Amino acid sequence: MLKLIKLEWKKNNVWKQIRNAAVTTGVLLALLLMAAGELEREETVQAYGKSMLDVSVGMFVHVSYIVFTGVMIASYLVGAYEKKTINLMFSYPIRRSRIVLAKIFAVWIFNFAAMTVSKAVISFVLIFTRSSTGITAAGLSIGEPSFWLEAVLGSAAMVSISFLALPIGLKMRSSKAAIVASVIIVCFTQGGIGSATLANNMTFYAVLFVTAIVSVYLSICRLETRDVM
Repeated sequence: MLKLIKLEWKKNNVWKQIRNAAVTTGVLLALLLMAAGELEREETVQAYGKSMLDVSVGMFVHVSYIVFTGVMIASYLVGAYEKKTINLMFSYPIRRSRIVLAKIFAVWIFNFAAMTVSKAVISFVLIFTRSSTGITAAGLSIGEPSFWLEAVLGSAAMVSISFLALPIGLKMRSSKAAIVASVIIVCFTQGGIGSATLANNMTFYAVLFVTAIVSVYLSICRLETRDVM
């Protein structure tokens, strides 16, 4: 499986995606550095007692990498069906489910790592530049195990939820549909209307997480006998 995952990264030029992820993190960091002072002056405290700066770091990273995951799903998985290159891959003496799972894991592992690293890098820079930016960054407790636990679990959950875009893209055989679906996922998981929002709603996230797992399972079950259009 690991060899198949590495092959997917090589075939899809993972170094270009690493560069894009680094640029994305840099842009997010620049935006947060410009807004950090105003965010700290905001008196509103979000759910679970987090500061506005802490919430904003998580929200910016989640929004960006949910869409990033959707783009990679479109490229690695949906595009293979759309362009019918999956037919050639299924002719290899390898189980079809292993081929598709390798693609899924290649996307999941990359975005999980990228999202976690992005949160850590942004938080580190905000903390170590506070003397020049004039912020306290008190809500970013990178020295606490809870920070890393939340970063890892949050990244795993958000990347997994992003895979709700997979069955939509496969059903429509459209990469664009998968990307649009990822934008809709962002609206539901990170957006809000007025004071009403589902962001940081653990029950809602749990339902989406389970739904995503079921969706991925349904996308790969019976692959060995299912006709490929």
